[in-house]
Amino acid sequence: MEHIRSSVLLLALTNFLISEVYSSATFTIVNKCEFTVWPGILSNAGIAPLPTTGFALQKGESKTMVAPPSWGGRFWGRTHCSEDSAGKFSCVTGDCGSGILECSGSGASPPATLAEFKVDGDGGMDFYDVSLVDGYNLPMLVVPQGGSGENCTTTGCVVDMNGACPSELRVTNIGGERVACKSACEAFGKEQFCCSGAYGTPDSCKPSSYSQIFKTACPRAYSYAYDDKTSTFTCVGADYLITFCPSPNSSQKSASGGQNQGSGSDENNTSPSDNGMMVYVGALEVNAAPSTCMDMLRPQAVAGAVAITAAMWRFGQLF
Repeated sequence: MEHIRSSVLLLALTNFLISEVYSSATFTIVNKCEFTVWPGILSNAGIAPLPTTGFALQKGESKTMVAPPSWGGRFWGRTHCSEDSAGKFSCVTGDCGSGILECSGSGASPPATLAEFKVDGDGGMDFYDVSLVDGYNLPMLVVPQGGSGENCTTTGCVVDMNGACPSELRVTNIGGERVACKSACEAFGKEQFCCSGAYGTPDSCKPSSYSQIFKTACPRAYSYAYDDKTSTFTCVGADYLITFCPSPNSSQKSASGGQNQGSGSDENNTSPSDNGMMVYVGALEVNAAPSTCMDMLRPQAVAGAVAITAAMWRFGQLF
């Protein structure tokens, strides 16, 4: 009986040690835009927050942070941010309403492009997506690094939707510059666009002509609330690179007819979307290889967990 108890204890310890290796992830946020972006972060209810909830990223800068075990939440980029004479911080797009640089538990005001994650979810898998359900303000690419799984792949919206946005969804700043594109739900507030009320189920809420504009431009991003089948991705043991404005493919033109802006070259001849709109492809080549210390440490950590368990099993045989 004592031997059975020892075996059960060792099995539980093995599962615990191995699950701890994969229960957290490292997020690296990169700004390749030609302007400053102020990322915002919101953790899910009841989940320990990341070390910061808001900060500034100048052009070309990056920031890396390690998520606590089983973390879930969302990232987005705020643009056109400033402080008024009283020191109140606010942004034209993606503002979280905190009045300071940190979002401090507040989410993004629509429209905003969102990257959503649940680390170590059902079956030990990470679930992630890029969502345009709340509209769009910046191109964003999410690239898993060092992970595994049949559906562990790059996702995002890399098209200039601000240039392609229909006039009735368009958001402009004081100077008339197109800075964001609303969802139809935000613009019109109707149940059929919001998947609410009588349209609150997958069977009753179908893609609209507006959500299809987003889906055509960004096939892997959520375009409306029940767009799960083609927009949710899963990995095991991955870290994640989140890039705002990955390097533009200068051979493309925006839907408004103008040439792409921003520095950078066509670093990858295969673009995730080629529909006449501006597309960003420069971060795709990093998908193949791990680039963080955590990626290299995970195999050693698993081996260490197995070695410890084996040693404890041998020790248990002495009693």
